[in-house]
Amino acid sequence: MALWARQAWRRLPQAARAAEFPGRPSGRSGAAQAHRRFAPLPLLPSRNDALPWRLQAYRRVSVGSCSLPDSAKDGSFSSPESNLPSPVKQEQAKAETLPDLNAKVLYEDWDDIQPSSALEEISEEEAVQIIAEPLLPLQSSTLRDYVDHSETLAKLVHLGVDLSQVEKRQKAGQLLLTLDFEKDIRKILLFLKDVGVEDNQLGPFLTKNPYILAEDLEALETRVAYLKSKKFGKAEIAQMVSRAPYLLLFSVERLDNRLGFFKNELGLSVKKTKDLVIRLPRLLTGKLEPVKENLQVCQIELGFQRNEIQQIVFKTPKILTASKKRLKQTFDYLHNIMGVPHQMLTRFPQVFNSKLLRIKERHMFLKFLGRAQYDPAQPSYISLDQLVSLPDEVFCTEIAKASIQDFEKFLKTL
Repeated sequence: MALWARQAWRRLPQAARAAEFPGRPSGRSGAAQAHRRFAPLPLLPSRNDALPWRLQAYRRVSVGSCSLPDSAKDGSFSSPESNLPSPVKQEQAKAETLPDLNAKVLYEDWDDIQPSSALEEISEEEAVQIIAEPLLPLQSSTLRDYVDHSETLAKLVHLGVDLSQVEKRQKAGQLLLTLDFEKDIRKILLFLKDVGVEDNQLGPFLTKNPYILAEDLEALETRVAYLKSKKFGKAEIAQMVSRAPYLLLFSVERLDNRLGFFKNELGLSVKKTKDLVIRLPRLLTGKLEPVKENLQVCQIELGFQRNEIQQIVFKTPKILTASKKRLKQTFDYLHNIMGVPHQMLTRFPQVFNSKLLRIKERHMFLKFLGRAQYDPAQPSYISLDQLVSLPDEVFCTEIAKASIQDFEKFLKTL
């Protein structure tokens, strides 16, 4: 082995020069050139093969164990690097300084550096420049604290919804905080506009009835379809929904029961029942107990007949929801003090909607002038409608035949 190494060492410089300068003439014979050409050079790495061979050796050394094998420790093994000439060793040294090819991937990963940790310490100057957003209150008694944090509330306010009134309704504020404007509210707004609610009425409508935003759209459409099946026109439905915002919260069965109640209890026809609820749609949404009580008061305490009650209710639906106390006080003054009979009250039931003080002041002024005559069979007859509906100036000049100043002076004597 030592002899072969020495022979190879002697032949290498000539072979290397021959490989580097293949066209250079030589002073030796062709046989010598052939001998050099067919010398066992492939046993050693060429100059061109030295770099990749060393890179592989460099990688094996860098990633593997750095300890020498046992054969090298006892001198029986000689590594291939020790047999290389000095030029190849220089190439080896250069190769060892090259970075690993995987470093390119590392450089690319530098662009994806993770943000700094929240636990990283910062300077006082950086801390002063941090602007912290106000925390969302865990609980509050007003929706005002959530407007800046909720896009839904902000859009509702822009629409005209009065959140100060909404939060007074039971669980209405919590409902609005759970809704998404685009997902939950927009479709309800489009439905209300299709029903006939005006744009400038959407805000006031939702202020009175925010619960409709949680209703199923298909259920709402079914209720509108029911009203149409009962011959309510589109304009009439729009009027009813606008004046009674809770109307569409009632199921079809409940709406049908309400219509049937007024038809049967008052003995009205289908057309008159429909006209009644169009003029006062809250009859379909309010409680029925006050209605039943007022009907009993009119019949038992005030002494009206059933047919008279039908006429009074049809002309003045509000009498069904009026205060029983006020109703009895007004009737007592009209019938017992002014002497107006039931027949006249049935013809002009609008008088029950007037303030009792207004009735008293004008009646006493007419009585003072000697013109308080409410019997149509007598001269200078004054109807109840003229008594309560005309403005003060018209009432004084056309009915009382006096000036407004006289009326004002008379009121000061009361």
